[in-house]
Amino acid sequence: MKDAHPTPGYILPIIVIAQFAGTSLWFAGNAILPDLEKALSLPADALGVITSAVQLGFITGTLTFAFLTIADRFSPSRVFFICALLGSIFNLGPLISNSYEMILSFRFITGFFLAGIYPIGMKIASDWHKKGLGKALGYLVGALVLGTAFPHLIRDLTGSLPWKYILIATSSVAVMGGIAILAGVGDGPFRKRGSKFDLGVIFKLFRHNDFRNAAFGYFGHMWELYAFWAFTPFILRYYNSSVGTELNVSLWSFITIAVGALSCALGGHLAMSISSKKVAFFALALSGICCILSPLLFMAPIVIFIAILQVWGMAVVADSPQFSTLVAQTANKAYIGTGLTVVNSIGFAITIISIQLLTWLNGFVQSDYLFLTLAVGPVFGLMHLTKVETSK
Repeated sequence: MKDAHPTPGYILPIIVIAQFAGTSLWFAGNAILPDLEKALSLPADALGVITSAVQLGFITGTLTFAFLTIADRFSPSRVFFICALLGSIFNLGPLISNSYEMILSFRFITGFFLAGIYPIGMKIASDWHKKGLGKALGYLVGALVLGTAFPHLIRDLTGSLPWKYILIATSSVAVMGGIAILAGVGDGPFRKRGSKFDLGVIFKLFRHNDFRNAAFGYFGHMWELYAFWAFTPFILRYYNSSVGTELNVSLWSFITIAVGALSCALGGHLAMSISSKKVAFFALALSGICCILSPLLFMAPIVIFIAILQVWGMAVVADSPQFSTLVAQTANKAYIGTGLTVVNSIGFAITIISIQLLTWLNGFVQSDYLFLTLAVGPVFGLMHLTKVETSK
């Protein structure tokens, strides 16, 4: 019986801490962007381009990992450690050369190795949790959220120090996360190893209706998520200029993104009672409503502005771990790692489109109405989520 292999209590905390540590590399470039803009006279679209460079690297990495079925053929813990180490090294690249072209290259390669951190972390969690996967992934994606927000906090705490310390701090934390996984977490008792390389696995996965609809729901969610995160500092700066306030952009960017960790954890616990599908539906619908109401956000009093922004920050990511749970539950059990990885890859490709679209539209559309375009994602996602059938 599988129940004869209960998951030790220390396993999930180690995975969560390691996931937080590894994903702190993600927005390190965004956190130092104001300093780089001053030092290098970067172009106006630098925010979108630098963010997209990481996303494109992540996509390339996840496609490579998926086609080679690395997550299912090799020890996930070792893959996580190696990628955390290499990602940390390339995260430090701007310390050696800080030309705009080289920065984009370093961010791309960092993104490539993040492909061995985020989806591999979910694979490790699924190998250790037969029951309560939605709750486990809730904590895990919450760690991703905190890791994503972490560079903004470092920037706020080290405001008087050179930007290089942000890169050093995030790289150091990521390496420690990799060591924690390697030393404290082995292969889970529910891991089913893929026996051989099979180029057709990806296509076989998407032939299954429930897997496909769960993936499409996730894609709609991703259209909004990273565009919102990338433009959170923009939203705060625009509100400051529109209303004449002086909100701390770095601090509130951290809070707005990090609050999603709480909703991920709460959603994971709620999924144990009402199902991952229902939690994902509610969160995606709420974030879609925030997109539609976004033009009113910039006219609101500061207290209401902050409150709505926090609701949006919670709703925009609370469905992410539940979509991953649905993907894992509907995938072929021998290729859960590959299923999670390829769905992540396509999802992050979509984030590049939405981020670049917002960057382009910002030159033509009044900023108040810019984020209406993000509502397309939740609508598309909800249409497919309702079609997912799962017994879990």
